[in-house]
Amino acid sequence: MTATDRSLMGRLRFLGTGTSVGVPVVGCDCPVCTSADPRDKRLRTSVALGLPAGTLLVDTTPDLRTQLLRAGIGRVDAVLYTHDHVDHVYGLDDVRPLCTRAGRSMPVFCEERVERRIRRAFDYAFETPPAPGGGIPRLEFERITTAPFELLGAVVVPLRLRHGVFDVLGFRFGSLAYCTDTNQIPDETWPLLAGLDTLVLDCLRESRHPTHFSLAEALAVAERVGARRTLLTHMGHEIGHAAVSAKLPAGVELAYDGLEVPLQVTARPL
Repeated sequence: MTATDRSLMGRLRFLGTGTSVGVPVVGCDCPVCTSADPRDKRLRTSVALGLPAGTLLVDTTPDLRTQLLRAGIGRVDAVLYTHDHVDHVYGLDDVRPLCTRAGRSMPVFCEERVERRIRRAFDYAFETPPAPGGGIPRLEFERITTAPFELLGAVVVPLRLRHGVFDVLGFRFGSLAYCTDTNQIPDETWPLLAGLDTLVLDCLRESRHPTHFSLAEALAVAERVGARRTLLTHMGHEIGHAAVSAKLPAGVELAYDGLEVPLQVTARPL
């Protein structure tokens, strides 16, 4: 690892906390999009985790290159996917220099649906023989289900979530759960959220939405889970950091790009 990568050990870093179009939104002059508060500048939602055996990236947004450069992350040891939507997958080509530098393929942990999307969107990476000229991302798929598995020295517990009509995944790492892009937590998932220290939770805007939690809905989930700290993410330009933060209950905060939180993982299934 580089010096900057080592500094991530035992921490989760928010690489982006914005919705699918980011904030500011292209062509918008609303108060949030024109805000001078750096916490209102949100790249697409993704996190990086410093696990015992390396750096894990959750999702590859179209902003990935900017996110990694901004965070000083020069090595990623595996990628883990929540789901296959464009704003969470389509930056995958930016792992090419990471593969070249490491001299190996990038392990990609995902469900079958995500793998199908990647193989369609990045078909050039799977041609046999490879097309001459130009770099391609070197990928090695690892299929996951909802069963816990070990990754980079930590046990990962997949959390089934609903994102409108789509099945997606959140993940639990020790006492931290990451639940972006959801508006419904199935009955079987609630017990897996017990005893959390930190909950990272979807919150698109204040009004209701068909595929994301609204602010009121996210607060209701936070209250039921009862984590010591809840951090809201995947926010649109209807959420102004200062204004909304001022009315949040104790223990609930808005995440922002660059925020880091402690991460304590377990080496065996919960």
